[in-house]
Amino acid sequence: MAGFLSRVAAATRWFPAGMSQEERKLVRKLDMLVLPYACLSFFVKYLDVSALTNAYVSGMKDDLNLYGDRLNYINAAYEVGYVVFQIPSNLILIKYPAQYYLPFAELFWGFFTLGTAFVKTYEQLVVMRFFVGLSATSCYVGLVHIVNSWYRKPELGRRNALFWIANPLGQMIAGYLQAAAYTNLNNHHGLQGWRWLFIICTIITIPVAFLGFFVFPDMPERTKSRFLSEEEKTLARKRLSEEGFTPSTGLSKTIFKRVLGSWHAYAFVLVLVIFCQQTYPQSNPFILWLDSQPDKYGVALVNNISTVTHAASTVGALVMCFYSDIRGSRIEPIIFSGILCIFSNLVLTIWKIPDGLKFFAYISIGWAYGTIPVLIAWTAEGIATDSEVRAIVFATYNTLSEICGLVVPLVAWPTSKAPQFRGGFIWVCSILFHSGPEGY
Repeated sequence: MAGFLSRVAAATRWFPAGMSQEERKLVRKLDMLVLPYACLSFFVKYLDVSALTNAYVSGMKDDLNLYGDRLNYINAAYEVGYVVFQIPSNLILIKYPAQYYLPFAELFWGFFTLGTAFVKTYEQLVVMRFFVGLSATSCYVGLVHIVNSWYRKPELGRRNALFWIANPLGQMIAGYLQAAAYTNLNNHHGLQGWRWLFIICTIITIPVAFLGFFVFPDMPERTKSRFLSEEEKTLARKRLSEEGFTPSTGLSKTIFKRVLGSWHAYAFVLVLVIFCQQTYPQSNPFILWLDSQPDKYGVALVNNISTVTHAASTVGALVMCFYSDIRGSRIEPIIFSGILCIFSNLVLTIWKIPDGLKFFAYISIGWAYGTIPVLIAWTAEGIATDSEVRAIVFATYNTLSEICGLVVPLVAWPTSKAPQFRGGFIWVCSILFHSGPEGY
């Protein structure tokens, strides 16, 4: 096994050229301590979150009378809970140990996910999704900050790719789980298949939280990990210092002044938010287009086919992040994805096109969505000299993206306008033509 892993590492250039054996040993250990919990936690978050859309097209819509734009309002309740605590959450992370704070929050969202399986009314579902969002706040913004605090710049793309693909993989697996639950567990013990999906998600979530308590190493400057020797902790901090990454100095009164006075903060937040808007069609619009053709696609088939955009995101993230690390250039894959978004959203705006071209457009947008971890690595490098500002920037971009995810779908992507969503595609194209790939 060790020989096989060494060959894989060599083939993928997992370690930058010239790295000493001592440093390779440390990086292997960091990969085992940081990435498994980060990836699994992010995976189960998206497993839990995306379960709602899969449940909606698998019986929940009829069982809870979720007609009209109620799906939008349920998603809005989740988003409200999710956005209100983003920046405060990363401020807490600056002050308190991540290996306790993040898993503790994960336990709570697991319990609220379980509660979703037993709601009886639309109103109960809205309340439950609000608390799922609130308790899941810390997951992404906290983990992305930790992952980008342990590695040298030439190592960041690969690690961000592995961390981030937990997002589309979680959405993919949710589709497969819902298809299996609908087929094999529907009305088992008196529960519909969509209810079983949330129960299964909870069963997966809770053990992951306990893994975090046990292995997650916190931040480099304050880690007390039992799995790292004092020499390894010193080497980890030295590596970061050589790359220009400065250690956290903790919370202070100057933190927001430093954020507001940094042009990098504005630039990276703007690019990330715009990109998230451009790639929105690869999620709900795609699955609702499939769902609008019941003569072609049954419930299980909709859940399975809808995962193709998430598969494209996964492959895209891996290819573009590895490429950007090896080439030492983040901008090239970003420009390529911008061009894909322009073409794909434009043809979907036209809409009266062959179904094959629609599939190509949705899949291309899925690929472009995989550029997010490239942008994250670029952001970490650009704000290397201030750990606290970097933490706030990650939280701010995600907050603004989620606010857009809360407000924009209610106006541009209302469920009642499915599957054409003309207003939504016009909105995305207007952003694209004002920014364009050259704006990245």
